[in-house]
Amino acid sequence: MKDWIEPTGNMIAAIGQGDFPQRVSQALRAIAPFDYTVIFGYRGAARPIDLFDDFPKGKRKVFVEDYQEGPYLLDPFYLACTQPVGAGFYRMRDLAPDRFYQGEYFRSYYIQTGLAEEAGYFVDVAGGATVVLSLMRASKAFSAREIRDFRDYWPVISAACRQHWNELQPLAESFAGAVPDPRLQDSVEAAFHNFGEGKLTPRERAVSEYTLKGHSADAVGRILGISPGTVRIHRRNIYTKLGIRSQGELFSRFIETLSGKGQGE
Repeated sequence: MKDWIEPTGNMIAAIGQGDFPQRVSQALRAIAPFDYTVIFGYRGAARPIDLFDDFPKGKRKVFVEDYQEGPYLLDPFYLACTQPVGAGFYRMRDLAPDRFYQGEYFRSYYIQTGLAEEAGYFVDVAGGATVVLSLMRASKAFSAREIRDFRDYWPVISAACRQHWNELQPLAESFAGAVPDPRLQDSVEAAFHNFGEGKLTPRERAVSEYTLKGHSADAVGRILGISPGTVRIHRRNIYTKLGIRSQGELFSRFIETLSGKGQGE
């Protein structure tokens, strides 16, 4: 008998109950081991809702508290929800831009997590929200067989999560009751539009956005319909106007702007 059958039964029995997310995590760990689980609810540029996590206290600050302060806007999983990608199971590497692992979100924030692999289920729920169940490994990446097994489990996860967060504990109610962050508008585009306001041109803000997200100069050029050389010229102009010297400082300035510390500078 498959090891995941009993945990799956426990998960189904917990639908609508407070321990449902924990039962989901236990069922998934019966398929393949991993170190941490975090379940976020996303809708637009609203601050993500931490529906469940099993991080130890020290790790939780980086993975949840710091993340919710603004870095989530550069997270490939969050950005995938805004496109949106189709519901299903994805590895981080499947969704990340071409220079993600050399970009400042990775070097300034994500590397602090110490993860070797992150993969997640994307479940669309009522009210335009998406539930993302992230499975994280610190030591090694998931094998091809483990990824296949997780993908095969998708119909079970999808049905259980939709019933739990659509009907019995509606996620839409959590977002409806949340106080909107005045620094962030209705979309991630608006958050980037406000970055460098009064200093950067619209094209320079666009170059900043895609650079921060982890796109190379070649990729930014293709997206914006300009040459890579023009992208680099825009980057130099951005640094000059903001009084910075590196992508690391660009990332820091973006996070400061989100926290209100960079306003009016």
